[in-house]
Order: sequence, then C-alpha cells, then structure tokens
Amino acid sequence: MQVCDMDFDRDTSAGYLANLLARQFARHLEAALRPHGLALGAFPALLHLWERDGLTQKDLVDRLGIEQPTMAATLSRMERDGLVTRARDETDARVQRIRLTLRGRALQAVATAEAQALNARALAPLSPQDRDRLLATLKTVIQALS
Repeated sequence: MQVCDMDFDRDTSAGYLANLLARQFARHLEAALRPHGLALGAFPALLHLWERDGLTQKDLVDRLGIEQPTMAATLSRMERDGLVTRARDETDARVQRIRLTLRGRALQAVATAEAQALNARALAPLSPQDRDRLLATLKTVIQALS
C-alpha cells in the first residue's frame, strides 16, 4: 500500500467543505419543507417549473444535471404527490410536458420563502460584501467544474 506524501486536510478541501455545506443546507431545507408536504427532492425541479411550466423531462435533466432515471423517479413521486402532471406535447407526441398542478403552483410562495429564510440564516454572519464575494466565488467554481 502506497501512502501519499501529503496528508489530506478536509479543513482546506474545497470539495469536502462544499459537500458538508450542501448536506447541511439540504437537512435544514428538508426540515423546513416537510411541514408543507413537500419533499426535498422535488424542490430543484419545482424551481425550474415555477420559472417555466411545461418543461420536458429532458429539459429538467439538462438543467439539474442529474441522470434520466433519477429524474423519472422524482417526477413519478411529484405526480403521486399531486405537484405535477405529465401530458403528451400537442405538436410532438414523443415528448411529455411536465405541468404544475394547482397544488404545485400554490407551494411556490411558501417553499421559496423557506429557502430564502435558510439562506439568510446561513449567510447572516457575513457582511454584505462577503456574501456577494462568496456567491460570486461559488459560481466561478461551479463554472470551472461544468
């Protein structure tokens, strides 16, 4: 067994820290959304559907950067929970359009308010300039890995 010359330090690992932060955000957001009957897994897809209802499953896969089977399972749960419906496209029967239900639309205000409150809580220790710098830096790193 070969040992690296350098020890891995998770306190200076951007990947480790980003993963830890993402898991903490997910845990807190899940707890905030649960009382509203909304599962965490549906939230990213809903964000895109609230911006543009009627996207296709492929659109959502591309926008969220997840695998097709994962998206299919998520949409099935969302359909079961009464958040979306799937219907054939009027011009291309091979395509299914994902449409928000009244319940799916109605959850937008409360779900986004919960997410905004969590973001505000997480970023509260930072100055406005540091918040802006953090968000810009995160976008730069995401772009570098895209």
